[in-house]
Amino acid sequence: MVLILGGNTSFAQCNEVKWPTDPEMKAKAEEKKVLYEDALKGGQVKQAEKPLNWLLVNVPELHSSLYIYGADVFDQLAKAEKNPARKQVYIDSLMIVYDMRIKNCGEEGPVTNRKAFSFLQYNLQSKPAESLAIMDKTLELNGNDVIDATLIYYMQTMKVNKGKLNNLTDEQVLERYDKLVNIADAKIKKAQSEGKNIDKLKKLKEDMDEILISLVKVDCDFVKKNLEPKFRKDPTDISLAKKIFNFMLQGKCTDEPLWLEAGEIILKATPAAERDCGLAKNLGIKYLVKENYDKAEELLKEAQGACSEANDKGEVLIYLGSIEAKKGNKSGARDLYRQAAASDPASAKEANVRIGLLYYSSFNDCAKKVNQADDRLVYLLAADYFQRGGDSKNAANAKENFPSREDIFLVNYKVGDSKQIGCWIGESTTIRTRD
Repeated sequence: MVLILGGNTSFAQCNEVKWPTDPEMKAKAEEKKVLYEDALKGGQVKQAEKPLNWLLVNVPELHSSLYIYGADVFDQLAKAEKNPARKQVYIDSLMIVYDMRIKNCGEEGPVTNRKAFSFLQYNLQSKPAESLAIMDKTLELNGNDVIDATLIYYMQTMKVNKGKLNNLTDEQVLERYDKLVNIADAKIKKAQSEGKNIDKLKKLKEDMDEILISLVKVDCDFVKKNLEPKFRKDPTDISLAKKIFNFMLQGKCTDEPLWLEAGEIILKATPAAERDCGLAKNLGIKYLVKENYDKAEELLKEAQGACSEANDKGEVLIYLGSIEAKKGNKSGARDLYRQAAASDPASAKEANVRIGLLYYSSFNDCAKKVNQADDRLVYLLAADYFQRGGDSKNAANAKENFPSREDIFLVNYKVGDSKQIGCWIGESTTIRTRD
């Protein structure tokens, strides 16, 4: 039979066992407690129903465990029941157990959160509007303290409502999504401060975005039409900046100035110790491609401080080196390439190739125009670095510019001799010829 909510009771936390004061009622309550606990221990959920139901109706303030067991019993009975009418009775009883717990023991926020999960399990498809209402209430009561899974369940609830009832506008979806993202961000920040793993929370955010895209046509046109005007009014809105950044990333329109602006807002709003390596690095690369070297250098130096993985450090140093090379600071570029090779073995090949290119392009800088043998030493050294980097094509190009046999004969050099290169280079190489 379905449970009936008891009469007026005084509010209690139900943290301690509270037996009836009447001796006869206490004895009966003790008996019922033993009966339902023994039944549960023996896996006889159906036999636990009757004594449990008696306790819920007659001793509602007994202890919070009464409601924990009660929810479990009616949940199991509902899952096992094949008869639709009887199944609904158990589902209704399950919901009443949650309501009774709130009424008699408090904890409205967390209990409503758990009730919402159970409600969605049995009613989402048949009662989508009611499901959305209880999820709204859960969020209202719990805020950042909602159970993590609530975030994705909420998105799924919106999806069912929009699909079955079409009762949510794009604006209403986005309004709810905003709240969920803010909660997810708060949870991530808290977890980071406590040294906890945040991978699951990040995955939740990714899953939320995927559902949103299925609910609202989130493309670059959508962002420009619906989000950019709000961003222009308040460019300090970090939540909005994050949304713009993520949606434009998914829409593959990261060449838009708006994407870069949003990314910079996010980066600057993040405490230096918490800045995201990937974000700073990718923004720097975008500006590098746009040949805005000052901005690229600024952001890549941010990345240099934020990145902790060797491959990221190496990659950032390579990019910073390329900026110095663009400026004509070949010595500074070489220093950065060497740092990249030292910090990340995986970057060593590219670093060597780039140093080779610096040397290859230094003929005019270093040629004294006294003899070809000395002037062409830069190509020999460039080839050395190309070979270290596994770049056979550039090594072959460099070889075409080696001195000839006649060139080295004229200055009395021999193949295999070691020669020092001056200029800004200050390294030695071994004499070879192109012929």
